[in-house]
Amino acid sequence: MAVSPLNPKAYYHARSISLPSRAHPLIPEFDELLHRLRASEATSSSSSSSISHKLCGLRDLYDCVDNLLLLPFTQQTLAQSCHEQWVDELLDGSLRLLDICGMAKDALLQTREGAHELQSSMHRKRGSENRISSEVETYLTLRKKVKNAIHQALRNLKGMEKQCRFPVLNKDTETSSLISMLREMDRATVNVFESLLSSIAGATPGPKQSG
Repeated sequence: MAVSPLNPKAYYHARSISLPSRAHPLIPEFDELLHRLRASEATSSSSSSSISHKLCGLRDLYDCVDNLLLLPFTQQTLAQSCHEQWVDELLDGSLRLLDICGMAKDALLQTREGAHELQSSMHRKRGSENRISSEVETYLTLRKKVKNAIHQALRNLKGMEKQCRFPVLNKDTETSSLISMLREMDRATVNVFESLLSSIAGATPGPKQSG
């Protein structure tokens, strides 16, 4: 009988994945990356370097999970569970995060383009205070629009944090551990996105509670 890459004695507790040393090497790697990311989330800093560090940590976590999803056991588990509620829950969460990613990208582009146009106008139109004032007003209107969009996205993220989690019943330990890992990745993504969007909007997110 083949041994599963997810050890059958896996133990999940307090929003953390913890498996013994016989588990697949990607599992302790996931644990370590998640721990680092949570440590970075504990700070309320919204500096560009802090946000960049969190995004890099999230990227590394996704790379690890991508590799995990390529394992035959993982693919078999997902194929056998494709019609179950927990799969729909994870897929729906991923689609909503993709939508928010698109919104964040658009917000950043609009803010950068607006700032660039304002800067260019100030260089081109020195001495024309009325026109510069008009450009500033246009930029501030754009910023207000972007902030409103970001605040809506933040509300959507808060909704994702509070969304109902379908109970995982009658599952073997390996499948339960896989589900827990994917849910933890979603939580980490939501937290990092909140920091990113709050930074764009000029708000300061509160510190995240661990576990």
